[in-house]
Amino acid sequence: MPGNRDQLRVAMIGYGFMGAAHSHAWQAVRRAFDLSAVPALSVLCGRDRAQVEAAASRYGFAETSTDWRDVVTRDDIDVVDVCTPGDTHMAVAVAALEADKHVLCEKPLANSVPEAEAMAKAAEAAQWRGRRSMVGFNYRRVPAVVLAHQLVAEGRLGDLRHVRGAYLQDWLVDPAVPLAWRMRRESAGSGALGDIGAHVIDLAQYLTGERLSGLSARARTFISERPLPSGPDVFLGGQGGTTLGEVTVDDAVVMHGEIGPALATFEATRMATGRKNALRIELNGSKGSLSFDFEAMNELWFLDGDEDRRINGFRRVLATEPVHPYIPAWWPPGHGLGYDHTFTNEIADFVQAIIEGTDPEPSFADGLQVQRVLAAVEQSAADNAGWTVVGTG
Repeated sequence: MPGNRDQLRVAMIGYGFMGAAHSHAWQAVRRAFDLSAVPALSVLCGRDRAQVEAAASRYGFAETSTDWRDVVTRDDIDVVDVCTPGDTHMAVAVAALEADKHVLCEKPLANSVPEAEAMAKAAEAAQWRGRRSMVGFNYRRVPAVVLAHQLVAEGRLGDLRHVRGAYLQDWLVDPAVPLAWRMRRESAGSGALGDIGAHVIDLAQYLTGERLSGLSARARTFISERPLPSGPDVFLGGQGGTTLGEVTVDDAVVMHGEIGPALATFEATRMATGRKNALRIELNGSKGSLSFDFEAMNELWFLDGDEDRRINGFRRVLATEPVHPYIPAWWPPGHGLGYDHTFTNEIADFVQAIIEGTDPEPSFADGLQVQRVLAAVEQSAADNAGWTVVGTG
């Protein structure tokens, strides 16, 4: 580890919604987890000097920069955290890895398969030099989700037969919501598909230990024009003006496919009126089933098919006991965790991997595989195809 062995000096590129979430996590991880290397918020980087300085003051960074190329090559930086829109992920992450930095990159890994391939290749080369990289699928760090993963791995569900996943939001129902970068293909790559669909795809593959091998998909854009933005990120209170711009990404996608031996169905939409952050997944097996909904994130529903059928049924597991993943770092039983804790748990795992010299998960290779699924979804939807094989490289 370069520099002071008791510190990990962090540079964050990007300061919007994800920048706020990651900054809070970098601060909180020092208090919640007993780590032998302490993260230090060294540099916050963004294009607008006034805005990045204001953000750095709120988030607790020591200094600011408007040139990420300079930041990622600095000798006094150990970790680069990439929280920018997808169109810059490849350039920033590859440059940081080549400069021998550890890299955490927000999902989806990139905007295209070729970009993700370049990032995975750079991560593999950096791995041999002791540099660690991880893609930020934070929902893997929900205690109830990790418990579900453990139950599947222990064989408690038996042979998997069905996987049902959905990520439902409604923040784009109102046509007055401004045309932010998440609605532009050149910056976001895709719409609901990459923004939230990537999460449910990763979660399904994480829980099952299997990969999507083929699928058929459809996509829709329900509102084709929106007001151009006149302020910051819409998640941070941005407003729209009177001039309209074209929406160039999907509002919603649906698909069915095969994941290992199981049949799978998935839905991702930012147009589900009344649903705020409903990331849902259900697995059915020959011996049992489980289901999870992030809007009740501390709960896992589990059915053990081996129990007496007279009294058998889904049981509600409140995953807040000290025996549950991550909980010992937090609160007494029943007090519950929130959205922000998923990022803190993620950072804790990333830092621990750096300390131990192990490879964190999900890796850039995992992010690349999700990118290939996203590409297959887009191809199937664009071609109105019946079945599309997911690429394997």
